[in-house]
Amino acid sequence: MRFIKWLLILSFWTLVAAFFHYTLPQHDIARITDTYEKRIDFGENSIFWAKADVGNAEGVVNRDVFFIQTRGTNDRVMVYRNEDTGWGWPPYFKFDTSNLQAEAADLKSTAEAPKWVAIKHYGWRNEFISIFPNAISVRQVDGPDVTIIPWLNIVILVFSALVFWAIWVRWRRFRQARIDPVLEDVEEGLADAGDAVSQTGGRIKRFFQRK
Repeated sequence: MRFIKWLLILSFWTLVAAFFHYTLPQHDIARITDTYEKRIDFGENSIFWAKADVGNAEGVVNRDVFFIQTRGTNDRVMVYRNEDTGWGWPPYFKFDTSNLQAEAADLKSTAEAPKWVAIKHYGWRNEFISIFPNAISVRQVDGPDVTIIPWLNIVILVFSALVFWAIWVRWRRFRQARIDPVLEDVEEGLADAGDAVSQTGGRIKRFFQRK
């Protein structure tokens, strides 16, 4: 039981960490090498793609999606999709996909004359199931060594930690006041029942021994 309890706790916090890691904004410093548009047929990975742009038809099995190709400061290739989030989740309220694509195209550069940009995004990149992080904004920065402090993430994580702590404290108080006494009564009842059974068994044994 103790193993199952800790396995459930570990699974819960793993899901919480994955949720925050996917949803919260991240910043990558890179240079844009190309921008393009591609028709995507959505399949089992459709949950990792945003809905159609605001004003367009919903429920389509394929549509054109903007992409932004980059190379990071470590020369690693990263590809971002560029989709509206609209009024849905995550709540970035992004409606300027076309404008962002134009800004990204204007910031394209080469290795010989790089223009370094900070790409704000959410989501994951996975080549196996073909998912891409969604770019939220692009802005030029002074160089590849610029440091961006994620103040929004810090505020959200601290607030979430306080909420979880408050829930845990109230649950602990509720358990001590309501659940633990009931469990103790049940344990005492089971112990008394076990003693009664043992005593009855002893009397039956002595009865047959006298026979």
